[in-house]
Amino acid sequence: MPLDPSFVGRTYPPDATYEVGREKIREFAAAIGDASPLYTDSEAARAAGYPDVIAPPTFLTVINLDAINAIAEDPELGLDYSRMVHGDQSFRYTRPVHAGDQLRITTTVEDIMARAGNDFLTVRGEVVDAEGQLVCTTRAQLVVRGEGA
Repeated sequence: MPLDPSFVGRTYPPDATYEVGREKIREFAAAIGDASPLYTDSEAARAAGYPDVIAPPTFLTVINLDAINAIAEDPELGLDYSRMVHGDQSFRYTRPVHAGDQLRITTTVEDIMARAGNDFLTVRGEVVDAEGQLVCTTRAQLVVRGEGA
């Protein structure tokens, strides 16, 4: 069953605030194998001009994934999660994420298209801080394999 194209432009407001913690940043950096002291050492981060340790560029996957899943699991969309694979993802930052940030993400279905029997769903996320300032724009493309794929 193809994805419902009327979802293009649909926006999902934030449902929670995510507080970025030092330990979460440290765990994420260890999981991706990045030993930069900017991710683990508050003094090194402050010496580099940051208020605290900063997060690796892909850290926002942590909150982005929940937001994407809220869309993917919407029964009206018609997405068969068992046929979905991750196609592409990008992050465009206005500033680094750092420990102590309180972030909220609003997601929007940016595009739905069919190609070669597969459906492509593009989702944009706008991540803002506690003051409502844009921190990052995320994009993810999900591919829902067709029946014959």
